[in-house]
Amino acid sequence: MEYTRLKNSELIVSRLCVGGCPMGGHGWGKTSRDDLIQAVNTAIYEGINFFDTADIYGLGESETVLGEALKGERQNAVIATKFGVRRDNNGNSFYDNSPGWIQSAIEGSLKRLGTDYIDLYQIHYRDGKTSIHDVVNELEKLKQKGLIRCYGLSNIYIEDIPELNDVKNYFTSFQDEYSLANRSNENEIMKISSGLNLSPLAWGSLGQGVLTGKYNGKTKFKEDDRRSREIYQNFHGTKFQHNLKIVETLNEISSEINKPIPAIALRWILDYIPESVVLAGVKTSTQIESNMQGLGWSLRREHINLLEKVSEYGGELVEQS
Repeated sequence: MEYTRLKNSELIVSRLCVGGCPMGGHGWGKTSRDDLIQAVNTAIYEGINFFDTADIYGLGESETVLGEALKGERQNAVIATKFGVRRDNNGNSFYDNSPGWIQSAIEGSLKRLGTDYIDLYQIHYRDGKTSIHDVVNELEKLKQKGLIRCYGLSNIYIEDIPELNDVKNYFTSFQDEYSLANRSNENEIMKISSGLNLSPLAWGSLGQGVLTGKYNGKTKFKEDDRRSREIYQNFHGTKFQHNLKIVETLNEISSEINKPIPAIALRWILDYIPESVVLAGVKTSTQIESNMQGLGWSLRREHINLLEKVSEYGGELVEQS
């Protein structure tokens, strides 16, 4: 197992983090609660200690499932969750970083997770209204009460650096989408990582599954799977065709080095961005075991360069949330 220490913290985490979005049971096809719990148990057994979720995933269901899965294993887990995305009475999403909501959100997350503290509490999205100083002040209060150990950021951009610069030493990490299927944030990730001295966590590291090698040009998703929507462009149009070319290259490397395709896709990120952590959502123990094969070795430079070249995409990408 590979571990890294998150910046400005004492948190030592596995470089493979179990992503909790599928645990929400919404929008990722069929899931089984038993399979999800077993996947978490397998991760713990294999030495993975980092688990990331959010209060909005399945409107709290993901946190509930993760909390159930980690019963009796809390001391072996680093739990990260997020706040700041809410739903109104009409089912519309909006962002809220206000101190009042932070208080409500932390109470709900602690209850659902079945724990009395959260290791890494993250701002899911900035709301464009609340001062970052007000957010930090509130998070510091939670830290002083022992309700959180550290806090981080998610989905931030280069233009956010000036606002964050004054408080950068308070944060430990940031999340952004990054994979061979979507390198549009690469420049921002590198600049934020160095400019704010934060540990980079890559979500969407398997391109919502397109880099697993399971899908082809005949792939069709049911309406209850979010990937059926064109905004999930990794599975649509020219972007999907481009991703299939990446998978072809991954398959060629897989045959040569005898590693699973998903493991190679994850390894590329770990080698390409030093001190990074990859977040990979899973639904089964088999996926945990496959992803774990991306740890404990490094790609040869020729393979890194080959994947860098084939993953270059000239089309325009639309931001997903």
